[in-house]
Amino acid sequence: MSLQSPCPVSQDGALVVFSGGQDSATCLAWALDRFARVETLGFDYGQRHAVELACRDTLRAGMAELKDGWKNRLGPDHTLGLDALGKVSDTALTRETEIQMTESGLPSTFVPGRNLIFLSFAAALAYRRGLRHIITGVCETDYSGYPDCRDDTIKALQVALNLGMETRFVLHTPLMWIDKAQTWALAETLGGEKLVTLINHESHSCYLGTRGTLHPWGHGCGTCPACELRKTGWEAYEATRKEHVAHD
Repeated sequence: MSLQSPCPVSQDGALVVFSGGQDSATCLAWALDRFARVETLGFDYGQRHAVELACRDTLRAGMAELKDGWKNRLGPDHTLGLDALGKVSDTALTRETEIQMTESGLPSTFVPGRNLIFLSFAAALAYRRGLRHIITGVCETDYSGYPDCRDDTIKALQVALNLGMETRFVLHTPLMWIDKAQTWALAETLGGEKLVTLINHESHSCYLGTRGTLHPWGHGCGTCPACELRKTGWEAYEATRKEHVAHD
């Protein structure tokens, strides 16, 4: 797949909620293609997979060298500690407990209020930094059923933030209506095979924080919900690529 035609670059500034995972890395590339100034924000909330935070520098450095203009557009990185979120959350992402479905119908990895809190802090930082656009990798097409990833949630939060801060923030969700295979394809469209390889090798999605072996789809335990989604998406993406090659 060839790179997309360059889109007009907005002179507005943008802030990407950047965890170090596949989705947020793809969103960072999406933002670098569209905005003249892009900053990133990560959160340390006591997550079991805190190794994701260590991946962020490598991903940022790789993207800066990947495409003309991206290095000049990439601004500072910020990391905020949210220990209180980890302390009040009795979940499989903040405790050494088994990942399973709960009586509520949600997986035990659901951290109540996480994205609401993340985006509220992101907006507060964006307000101080003069950034109008906030980008997050939430999605309700191919996900674990988290209610704070839904499109309605993000739209409602955008209204609340703008009312509460007397601003005109725009919350962007580039992945909202696409699945993991399409997310890999989007990365290829944005930055070619080099970006796909960078995200595959250097990003982190595994809930257990497992790195170790590099599988065809990336690092991870291979059995947690995040790994299963990533693996299934990669295999579907690869199958589509092979089909395209066969027809060329």
